[in-house]
Amino acid sequence: MARPGSGVLVSGNGLGYPPQNMARVVVWEWLNEHGRWRPYSAAVCHHIENVLKGDARGTVVLGQVDPQLAPYIIDLQSMHQFRQDTGTMRPVQRKFYEPSSAPGKGVVWEWENDNGSWTPYDMEICVTIQNAYEKQHPWLDLSSLGFCYLINFNSMAQTNRQTQRRRRLRRRMDLAYPLTMGSIPKSQSWPVGASSGQPCSCQQCILVHSTRAASNAILASQRRKVYGGPLGAVRQSNTFAGAPLLSVGSQGAPPASTHNGPAGGFPHCPPPPALPSTHSLTINGQNNLNRPGTQRVSMGTARGSIPPGVPALPVKNLTGSGPVHPALAGMTGILMCAAGLPVCLTRAPKPILHPPPVNKSDLKPVPGVNGIRRKTKKKHLRKGKNPEDVVRRYTEKVKVVPDEDCTICMERLVMSSGYEGVLNHKAMKPELVGKLGKCGHMFHLLCLVAMYNNGNKDGSLQCPTCKTIYGEKTGSQPPGKMEYHVIPHCLPGYPDSKTIRIVYDIPAGIQTTEHPNPGKKFSARGFPRHCYLPDNEKGRKVLRLLIMAWDRRLIFTIGTSSTTGESDTVVWNEIHHKTEFGSNLTGHGYPDPNYLDNVLTELSSQGVAEENLKE
Repeated sequence: MARPGSGVLVSGNGLGYPPQNMARVVVWEWLNEHGRWRPYSAAVCHHIENVLKGDARGTVVLGQVDPQLAPYIIDLQSMHQFRQDTGTMRPVQRKFYEPSSAPGKGVVWEWENDNGSWTPYDMEICVTIQNAYEKQHPWLDLSSLGFCYLINFNSMAQTNRQTQRRRRLRRRMDLAYPLTMGSIPKSQSWPVGASSGQPCSCQQCILVHSTRAASNAILASQRRKVYGGPLGAVRQSNTFAGAPLLSVGSQGAPPASTHNGPAGGFPHCPPPPALPSTHSLTINGQNNLNRPGTQRVSMGTARGSIPPGVPALPVKNLTGSGPVHPALAGMTGILMCAAGLPVCLTRAPKPILHPPPVNKSDLKPVPGVNGIRRKTKKKHLRKGKNPEDVVRRYTEKVKVVPDEDCTICMERLVMSSGYEGVLNHKAMKPELVGKLGKCGHMFHLLCLVAMYNNGNKDGSLQCPTCKTIYGEKTGSQPPGKMEYHVIPHCLPGYPDSKTIRIVYDIPAGIQTTEHPNPGKKFSARGFPRHCYLPDNEKGRKVLRLLIMAWDRRLIFTIGTSSTTGESDTVVWNEIHHKTEFGSNLTGHGYPDPNYLDNVLTELSSQGVAEENLKE
């Protein structure tokens, strides 16, 4: 299936602009922690475009259009989203699509997540799905976009081709995304003009005004100490009232300009602060508010430009660890930086991925677990079995067929299978219906054969309705080795237990027939990978089950990395591991009191349960 043309992104001062006299649909997106661009809703994009028309270098308060986004603002000049309560910054981008595409028609495709709620697909995927839907294709293979999923429009389901896990999907109508024609004129400068009317009473504006007042007091006090001038000679930082900020040690403040509020937006919201061209805000080691032509100045240089006697004023609360609200600390830092005062922003703490060094003599076997390593070699890879034999082994024919749907092809069971003509199996007639032995769910036998052929072909079946596993489920994990031992260190939350360290090591290689692209090379990034469990009774039980999952080749698979977007690489296979030893900043560490129970549930869903240990 041909992939439709995706939006063209042209960079111009951080903003993309379509060609002259050509209508395009505008979609604003933010970059998540997995490296995926996630779209804002159509209503939010309309709001951003309205602000952009009034001031291409302004600030967008997202909470004014969506209460769930109250903590977030977007700086259009630096193209970053700023979360006020944590200080987190994420890049944003502006992409264009054809007016006839999904966002132009207000079509939203969503998949059902584990919580039972609906999550929209990335916009590029949404456009591709809608294009296939309009062409009345029965299904869509997303491998061309780097995802190992199959979309079935008849059953409105998404199937993971590696694990055979099915999720519902839906198509709904929403507000169409904004339409733009030609290029939008750029703002001449970051405006600092006066706003008309009463100031906005929203939380963001109240915070900004209170921060400005505090900054004015600091500036006045420091000016008196350094220059000995009277209070009346001190120029206050009235950025939001129309006067430029005082820039200590700089060549002067930016000129004031007129600001009448964003077109179609919220006219009482004040414009963003003016930043002198010789200063920039540095957070987490990155220049996040840099402007084109702006000089990047280190903290040492900034301090050098301050007259003697002016102390550094640290702002160390962006992580929420201090008594000052993180948003107040962040806005104070922005204003102080604009005023030429040195600002010290606390860097985000780094995750503690590994324990202190351990001597080999201190490595001990895990009590109750045989050996210290497992290997998977090519000779251990299982060959596929005859699909008809596998289906017959776990089903029994139904003589009286009920008038209900087959959840695989979505045809009535009293009718022929939807795969009639697609699969040719002489011994498996399309009208035959079978019932699975344990759960009792009924399907066309030909549909079960099609499902088996689309999976790992390991001699097992998994009911698509209730996920009951028949036989021993195995995966497509490439060859490698797994080591495990006890180290004399404690995990956070387990002060009375030592730690089980698991080391996975898989080399790069060539994909086989059970992988997405047979004959093509696959990469193996980040190996060896170190994982951690508490050395207690439940931790050792989890280890024994992980060893069984490793032997069944279920820990890893070959697919697309959710972190980097790289395809044909070794990735985790829906069994979560803790790779962060001494912290939990990434969500992959400790303390996490629910982790052991959660991973036991994940293992059970793969057919690896405690009763298997007794066999």
